[in-house]
Amino acid sequence: MIPPAPNPTLRALFEKAEIIMRRPKGVKTRKSVAKRFKITATGKVMRMRAGKRHLMARKNPDRRRSLGTEKQVDATDVYRIKQNLPFSH
Repeated sequence: MIPPAPNPTLRALFEKAEIIMRRPKGVKTRKSVAKRFKITATGKVMRMRAGKRHLMARKNPDRRRSLGTEKQVDATDVYRIKQNLPFSH
């Protein structure tokens, strides 16, 4: 037997007869972020460089080679990217 609570709010909590249990919605990966960024084993976030989609004939070979490499994401954006990739870190 629960003793009567002096506060009506507490009494309402204890006398609640029906508790509705809801299944929690799962954590989902943002697929657009997953396609653009990769997380390394050490936790760095890598991205591809911009500018290698078109107009390649006027770019010199050194520039084209450097555009094909991955680059580390700036530290100010790492937190937001990792929040959108919950199963990667």
